Amino acid sequence: MTLREEALALHRRSRGKIATAVKVPLRTQRDLILAYTPGVAEVSREIARNKSSVFDYTWKGNSVAIVTDGSRVLGLGNLGPEAALPVMEGKAALFKAFGDVDALPLCLSTQDAGKIVEVVKAISPGFGGINLEDIETPKVLEIKQRLIQELEIPVFHDDGDGTAVVTLAGLINALKVVGKSFEEARFTIAGAGSAGYEITRILHRVGARRMVVVDSRGIIHRGRKEGMNRFKEELAKITNPENITGQLEDALRGADVFIGVSAVPGLLRGEMIKNMAEDPIIFALTNPEPEILPEEALRAGARVVATGSSQFPNQANNLLVFPGFFRGLLDSRARSVTEEMKIAAAEAIAGMVGGKPSPQRILPRAVDKKIARRVAAAVAKAAKG
Repeated sequence: MTLREEALALHRRSRGKIATAVKVPLRTQRDLILAYTPGVAEVSREIARNKSSVFDYTWKGNSVAIVTDGSRVLGLGNLGPEAALPVMEGKAALFKAFGDVDALPLCLSTQDAGKIVEVVKAISPGFGGINLEDIETPKVLEIKQRLIQELEIPVFHDDGDGTAVVTLAGLINALKVVGKSFEEARFTIAGAGSAGYEITRILHRVGARRMVVVDSRGIIHRGRKEGMNRFKEELAKITNPENITGQLEDALRGADVFIGVSAVPGLLRGEMIKNMAEDPIIFALTNPEPEILPEEALRAGARVVATGSSQFPNQANNLLVFPGFFRGLLDSRARSVTEEMKIAAAEAIAGMVGGKPSPQRILPRAVDKKIARRVAAAVAKAAKG
């Protein structure tokens, strides 16, 4: 069977990947009295007296809503909420399998940012956290900022925040391999969507200053008018200190690190890598096809190569991040996501490699379930200050 045939058969056979489960016995009349009426009325009265006790008496303390409008499903484009549902189901399955977090897909039939915010606010009492997923940029950044301001539970955008954390984790070890620091290295980030935006911000937070961001219009610089929005304006203020202009090849001359989140397969060519600094690091993270294949990057002189694909070594997989991250948020009853939490999670992931990192091993294997526990502990510690 082809991959398509096998995947379709799996999903048709199981009719999806997730289901609800009952956590208490419902065998006797007494069980019903305690779990439902009249016993449940006592729980409602207790929560009415002390609203925060909802975390103790209901699933809220272990639940996450995975919210999408289907406007940017994987790398496939605007496929709508129905086509997004199998992806959200998969995400929910990973939340449970790796973080023991109960996650529920919410695929919305609106792509209006204001309506999405209102819907999420309206359903938020039933959840301990919100994970935004597969929503187009810059709309998702607007939605996220509004929800952060208006909700009392943490809001995380895995396409942006999760990618930034796993990228930072990989770079911590990749820079060790080549003997360079965040402060001295030159970074070129291809892509100024949510992933590029969050990666740039987290790198700035850990000391990187020599960064240049490139989008489909070219290098982002102060004074540029074409294709800008307020998030790109923010990037222009913290990157490109020399205010250079041009295209990707110009941004790559002398760069130590390339980070690709461009959604453009084949964007990076071997001759561009040859113009980078000695021992260049290549993170070609676009899925399912990267900006450059690892073998081509290595032939061109790359010292360390990471991709977003499980087909190659050094997979920068967000599975390393989100199950443990939300486990830590829920365990600590955090009300928001902080940059300190993200950095702590990245350091925990980087530390799971064990021993001395090598060009072929800068990130742990995503299927290692110990990672989620380590990330959860790091996030919970950061949440407590």
